[in-house]
Amino acid sequence: MNININKGQWVVYMLQCNDESLYTGITNDLKRRLNEHNDNSVKSKAARYTRARQPVVLKYYECYNDRTEASSREYAIKKLTKAKKLRLIRTSALLI
Repeated sequence: MNININKGQWVVYMLQCNDESLYTGITNDLKRRLNEHNDNSVKSKAARYTRARQPVVLKYYECYNDRTEASSREYAIKKLTKAKKLRLIRTSALLI
């Protein structure tokens, strides 16, 4: 997987769960967070939503220089319909 993120950047990401649902989140360490989302151990740090829908696959991400911008974008993406999220994934230059 080719993830190009500079150290210190915040990332808004979308995952596709094994039930075809989408999960949107924010992190400053995408590789670590992906591993956490797919961890099925007792002490897993996966979000409750993704823990029950593993494995998850990274479908989309955007990078920001500060947490405030990233959080605003995360909120905006979460408000989109599933169809609009899928369109964003399909038309993105950051396709995974």
